[in-house]
Amino acid sequence: MKIDSVGIVGGGAWGSALAQTLCRGGRSVLLWARETEVVDEINAKHSNSAFLPGVALDPAIGATSTLADVANSDAILMVAPAQHVRTVSEGLKSGMRDGQPVVLCAKGIEQSTGKLMSDVIAEVLPGAARAVLSGPSFAADVSRGLPTALTIACADEALGRLLAERLGNRQFRLYWSNDVLGVTLGGAVKNVLAIAAGIVGGKGLGASAHAALVTRGFAELRRFGEALGARPETLLGLSGLGDLILTCGSPQSRNMSLGRALGEGRTLDDILGSRSAVTEGVYTARALQRIASERGIDMPITAAVCDILENRTTVADAIVRLMQRPLKAED
Repeated sequence: MKIDSVGIVGGGAWGSALAQTLCRGGRSVLLWARETEVVDEINAKHSNSAFLPGVALDPAIGATSTLADVANSDAILMVAPAQHVRTVSEGLKSGMRDGQPVVLCAKGIEQSTGKLMSDVIAEVLPGAARAVLSGPSFAADVSRGLPTALTIACADEALGRLLAERLGNRQFRLYWSNDVLGVTLGGAVKNVLAIAAGIVGGKGLGASAHAALVTRGFAELRRFGEALGARPETLLGLSGLGDLILTCGSPQSRNMSLGRALGEGRTLDDILGSRSAVTEGVYTARALQRIASERGIDMPITAAVCDILENRTTVADAIVRLMQRPLKAED
């Protein structure tokens, strides 16, 4: 199998950054965006001011508003927001080939069904060779060529190795894994925990509280992952602990910055209304909490975030409730 051309589905910050790093590695790149103004700007001005301002994109990056155009690529990177992956995949279906790699770069859980993104792709595109790309990475860093390391997971190890080689470059190092479930889960769960970390910062609760929150949040990620069958070493790797540390530690994270705004007293509707980019953790939280409840997985931080987002409790009351839980041994 050759992977010389790559189609990117999603014209946001991450899709544009991936297009940039793939061009840097010598791949031919075509990016699909829903917004015609984004397509026109990339083609005419080699920039994406709406989602990745201040970055001069490689002139070799092409953009299209027709999904069938990207379906002809050797491999497809699915970078659409998690709640839109199903719809966009349906639009790709007629032009796909059996065995064509589809690399999931969206991080989340489908709210309406509780399905992971890898399961959505398996359902809509059963003939695709599925892979997942995830790990600690900000679009601004990747687009500038700063050193980044991520995990790419694929059940077919030979394909995983090939994808790591062809999608990576000297500044964009990819480690392969065959734990598709574990890599998928890490990227989804950390977004919800990042909202909690942001709330701690917005309320001014201090570095000690932040460290405790991230540590106990990782305990929830580990419990959830192991209950669903993920490997512990995957959760300790780049796509689990690594991504959690990054997302909970910088206001560049949309999820953490949303949590910070909640901690400062702003309403969810006000925060979301001022944003053009999707904050995945808001939608994943509800699905994650539903799955945890159905399976009896103890995830008190996740539950608190969900209650805050759905106006069942205040930030102040949620903090009191977490701190006054019955004492227990550390996991």
